[in-house]
Formats: sequence, C-alpha cells, structure tokens
Amino acid sequence: MSKILVVDDDPDFVEVMRTVLSVDGHQVVSASSSADGMRQVVREQPDLVILDVIMSTVLDGLTMSQRMGDDPDLRHVPIIMVTSIANTDYAALFPMSDYIHIDAFLSKPVNPRELRDKVNQLLTAVLTPA
Repeated sequence: MSKILVVDDDPDFVEVMRTVLSVDGHQVVSASSSADGMRQVVREQPDLVILDVIMSTVLDGLTMSQRMGDDPDLRHVPIIMVTSIANTDYAALFPMSDYIHIDAFLSKPVNPRELRDKVNQLLTAVLTPA
C-alpha cells in the first residue's frame, strides 16, 4: 500500500481524492496549505503528493513544489499538480515551464480514472527498482 499526501484547501476535494484513491488500496493523508503540506511530507514520508495550486496564496502549491524540488531528501517524491487555475483570472500567473518541479498536471474537475492511472503510473516508476 502506498501513502499519498493530498494538499488542497477544499475539504470536499480531499475527501473525493481519498475515496477515489482508496479503491486501489492507497492510504491518503492531507494538508490544507503548502506550509502544512511541507510539515506533512517530512512527517508522513508519502510515496506521492497531489498538490493544488491556489490555496492560502495564488501560487501556494508552486511554492511547495519548488521547496520539495530544492530539498535533496524530497525531490524524488513525485508530484501531481491538480488545479482549476486555467479557469480563473490567475491563469496568466501560472508559469508553464520545464522548471516547475511536478511530474504530472491534471485540471479540475479531475477524471477519477485518469487520476488513478496517473497515480499508479508514477508510483510504479518510483517504487520499481532500476
């Protein structure tokens, strides 16, 4: 069983993620901001992080992904960024570059099958010895 950290300030979204991911036997822990997410990623040592962009600040999730990417102990943890930023006035603020430390990007509302497929693909790549 893999542990997945869902970082999102919408408790309903977190609960949907918990329901969808538990189908495949994943344990889901959660946080509601990048600051709380960083504490949880150190404490819980998840196998994967699902991360929203807009939380306590417009680009809160990007802050967390960059902090994880800069940390040698955390940069191996895959990140799926899940957001509705494309449908907001903040879309122009979102940097679309190779420098963003994420492994996949999904738009809200998330298709459960697509999410499960992406999670399982990334976990297989990380957990399978080279």
